[in-house]
Amino acid sequence: MSGRRETTEDGKELVFDHGAPYFTATNPDVQRVVGDCEARGFVAEWKESFRSFDFTSRTFSGYEKDGSCKKFVGIPKMNSICRALVSEPGVETKFGVGVGLLEWLEDEGSWSLNGLDGQNLGHFKGVVAYDKSVFSPRFTNVTGRPPPLDLHLVPELASKIKEVPVDPCFALMLAFEQPLSLIPMKRFSFLNSKVLSRAYYKSSKPGRSTQSENWVLHSTAEYAENVIAQTGLQNLPAATLDKIAEELFQEFQNTGLNIPRPFFKRAHR
Repeated sequence: MSGRRETTEDGKELVFDHGAPYFTATNPDVQRVVGDCEARGFVAEWKESFRSFDFTSRTFSGYEKDGSCKKFVGIPKMNSICRALVSEPGVETKFGVGVGLLEWLEDEGSWSLNGLDGQNLGHFKGVVAYDKSVFSPRFTNVTGRPPPLDLHLVPELASKIKEVPVDPCFALMLAFEQPLSLIPMKRFSFLNSKVLSRAYYKSSKPGRSTQSENWVLHSTAEYAENVIAQTGLQNLPAATLDKIAEELFQEFQNTGLNIPRPFFKRAHR
């Protein structure tokens, strides 16, 4: 649920929803929470039609299969939801703290958390992790440290985590001076492309700036997996990200939709 703030060479500030472009709610309890967020003004439904573009026929086709499901966004940014939650009464927030160890205390029915420096961070009834990689060997491959949670100690949780699907993705953030006049859709998926999976016109979302034509493109998992196979999971140098950005943009131009050069172009993993 992230928003990314970027600055152009001439000092212009741009904001992109480079991560999750929207979210849905099907669980009744979650729907009630979303309804409350809507009433408080930091969540709104994104009502644009969701269709597909076929690279083979070079045409837009019918609605995507999940097009009937309501899609919501944070106002004015996706992370507005998190900002509102941490401001709730009774919520204590700590930033810049890394968790180095999680232990389940069976007798107390709670989690004990220690920081990277060994300091005890407290006991908690529940823990929310943003990425299942923090519990896998991939965590060690990237950080050189053991995962915060030893899944051998919680086998039932280990089996559930393995069932959670994870697909890699690169996001391309683009800003144009003028509207892309040959694109009638504000959000659509790509068919028959090994490089691009979806495109989103960020400025069409409720509460977003329309000062420039800002788009976010997502790569296919296949494309991202090929890149990661060559580069590994470490932070990528700027030159590599520039190369990825150009490859994704070239595929966007291959749609034949008269896509001009943007004044801002940046890739993010």
